[in-house]
Amino acid sequence: MAESSEGEEEGKLTGGNQHLVVDDDLREMAKKAAWSVSSCKPGNGVLSLRDDNLDTYWQSDGAQPHVVNIQFQKKVKLQLVVLYVDFKLDESYTPSKISIRAGDGFHNLKEIKAVELVKPTGWVYISLSGSDPRETFVNTFMLQIAVLSNHLNGRDTHVRQVKVYGPRLNPMPRQPFQFTSTEFITYSTVR
Repeated sequence: MAESSEGEEEGKLTGGNQHLVVDDDLREMAKKAAWSVSSCKPGNGVLSLRDDNLDTYWQSDGAQPHVVNIQFQKKVKLQLVVLYVDFKLDESYTPSKISIRAGDGFHNLKEIKAVELVKPTGWVYISLSGSDPRETFVNTFMLQIAVLSNHLNGRDTHVRQVKVYGPRLNPMPRQPFQFTSTEFITYSTVR
């Protein structure tokens, strides 16, 4: 799994990582999704969350909670949400309480993770695995990231990047082993 954020205890995350580090057995899933936000200032919309530029950001415009909706055409397995937030630059715009919700659509979203961020600067990793060690991922059509409150009682929020990761699929569906070399994959089945 990716390195966890510096101080992690009972839903509180402090610090942040300056470099995005994710295990090779995870893949970015958000390219296959439709993204929307609850509100935004002109020029700071949903595209700013996905442009791989840490100098741009989504800025909400309206009442809390501020939400980012990520909808998939088919059910996907999701394991990790990674946010880039920067308390040093954004101060009162920095999220402090975040709720991650999952479901089939807007009508049945359920909170699966709630975290409190303490002056984060950098990439913040939020694992979607449950308390049971067998629950390593969430199987869902929709993921919603809700910013419930900001630092210093700020009204609007800034989120600079969002990445969503799921387990990398085995290239050979009925193969119990995951071969990595081309030669092993070529000779892994009987013709």
